[in-house]
Amino acid sequence: MSADGIVLPSDSVFGDDLLSPSSSIDPHDQSDNDSINASVESASQFEEYEIEKAPRFEELETENGSIRVSVDSPEFEEPKIGKEFPTDLAAYEFYNMYAFHIGFSVRKENVRKNRRNFNTMRFFSCSKAGVYRNRPKGDKPRKRNELDTRTDCKAHMKINICKKGVYTITSFDPKHKHILATPSKRRFLKSHKVMNDSQKAIADVAESAGLKPKQIYDFMAKQARGRKHLTFLPDDYKNYLRSKRMHAMALGDAGAIMQYLQTRVKEDPSFYYALQVDEDDLITNIFWADGRSLLDYDCFGDVICFDSTYKTNEYGRPFAPFVGVNHHKQTVVFGAGLLYDEKISSFEWLFQTFMHAVGGKAPRVILTDQDAAMSRAIANVWPNTTHRLCVWHMYQNAAKHLSHVFNGSKSFERDFSNCVYDCDDEEEFLEAWNDMIEKYELSQNKWLTELFEIRKKWALVYGRQVFCADMKSTQRSESFNSIIKRYLRPTQRLLDFFNHYERLLEERRDAELLFDFRASQGIPSFQFSDMLKQAGAILTPTVYKVFQAEYMRFVNCEAHYDGQSENMHKYSVISGGSGKKKRCTVWYDSMEDSITCSCLKFEFVGVQCCHVTKVLDTMNIKLLPEKYYLKRWRKDAKSLISKVSMNRILSWISQTVTVVCWEFIPLFF
Repeated sequence: MSADGIVLPSDSVFGDDLLSPSSSIDPHDQSDNDSINASVESASQFEEYEIEKAPRFEELETENGSIRVSVDSPEFEEPKIGKEFPTDLAAYEFYNMYAFHIGFSVRKENVRKNRRNFNTMRFFSCSKAGVYRNRPKGDKPRKRNELDTRTDCKAHMKINICKKGVYTITSFDPKHKHILATPSKRRFLKSHKVMNDSQKAIADVAESAGLKPKQIYDFMAKQARGRKHLTFLPDDYKNYLRSKRMHAMALGDAGAIMQYLQTRVKEDPSFYYALQVDEDDLITNIFWADGRSLLDYDCFGDVICFDSTYKTNEYGRPFAPFVGVNHHKQTVVFGAGLLYDEKISSFEWLFQTFMHAVGGKAPRVILTDQDAAMSRAIANVWPNTTHRLCVWHMYQNAAKHLSHVFNGSKSFERDFSNCVYDCDDEEEFLEAWNDMIEKYELSQNKWLTELFEIRKKWALVYGRQVFCADMKSTQRSESFNSIIKRYLRPTQRLLDFFNHYERLLEERRDAELLFDFRASQGIPSFQFSDMLKQAGAILTPTVYKVFQAEYMRFVNCEAHYDGQSENMHKYSVISGGSGKKKRCTVWYDSMEDSITCSCLKFEFVGVQCCHVTKVLDTMNIKLLPEKYYLKRWRKDAKSLISKVSMNRILSWISQTVTVVCWEFIPLFF
């Protein structure tokens, strides 16, 4: 018997003599107490016990003889005939607590009901009651390794409802025909493995934060100061997750998603969503965006990246986010879609829906991968939007289709890169391309021929005049998708996907808030010119660093005045220092106080180049005209959202009412 007075199994470290039915322990006999303490001390490597005083015991009869059970615990109370309970559940909890202190598990057995379906009798037994019977022929056989745990134990407690309307104990048998569990093993008994509401709440919060089941269990075990203090096992937690998910799936994926979308509308009146159904009323495509995403688009939606390569679930449906870059050059999300497929019709629906959500404002530039269906849809829906191809994807395709050239020549990659990035005008590009084709004998290569036909979508020489926020690839979208992959597996439910998507948006917006706070706390300290001081006060710290790096390059530039025509002044600027020389032409309009450069860096990136700052310095102009500090790169970029823009978006959304009877629409997923 342990220090808690619970009978121990025969293989216990305390020895067999403590289990003998004929053995007797007198709590007032000091020798007995000394032997108990000595036994506990020797077993400390297996179990922890704390004995402050000799416990008091009560005799309990079992089939194995008389045992003594500690009654010092304030929760311990032996059932007695006539004890009353307000409900049958209260009676069960009382008996289950008693069973925990004794060391057995409770099973709910017989129940008797009246005509009003009210329980009038309940019978609670030991989980080892009864015996296994041979199964009739044709029944499913028992599992080979299934244990026979029944011992025909007669221990039980029976309750009946009395005239007062309460339940009373009418029968109680304390005798057990098996060895009882030791204190350290009682948590493994089935009726005592439960998760209470507070534990479920903690687990739900941890799950929503992206932790895996094992991580959640380990966290809760640490919080409880060890696994032995938890009232449930890892498998019990997995069963809880399974039952919770089955409950959420009761409506089906369509019902759960519709419930999520409608709840979001209640929480955020500017939340926008749209569904597309086929001729069988099956949901095919979904688009959604919250109010914050729509306002972000109004600020930074001039350039967007679109990528649909990440597949969300076991059916392989593409996840298609619309992302861009904010004033801190951080990724910002404007909305997202779940598509049925990647056909022209699906892309057209998504682009049209997105434009409707943002009040009809089409992006100036969109960057995508080299997908023919996507290109057709963009041309049909946004004919005036500049479509640029992701350079990174193009290099990946080049490595695939031209692997023999990449592997056979060390100079091909350099020559190919020169065509993509380094040509200053179309004539130079065409010359470099033809030289490359001739040098590596690629005139018959079909893939390169097709690539050349769409050169205006990827060669930088054709895109410098269009503002792209310094983005040349869809890596913003792919980076966002890679973060989603950390938390989601293809086999997870779509409702989990939506919840994690919301959490990732919150993380990104919190990061933006932190950068806004830091930008408001001061200006860069290293400012040796009036123009740098001006830029530091206006631009966000991230963009200021880009401006500062470009500004510092004008030291290695040479400016030559080439004359003027009316109010236009022309300068030739040679940059490069001791390295490769590059000549650019700068025009300054004294009437309009405007300045442009042939390198088109400002038009592409939104930050003035070193050639312009060199000419301004030569002309003794110390400050850059404020129109060259783009609104989208300023510290106060979002505070400049006009009330007209906000009202336009909210008014547009309020005109769109989507009514879907979600109980009757199954989802394709």
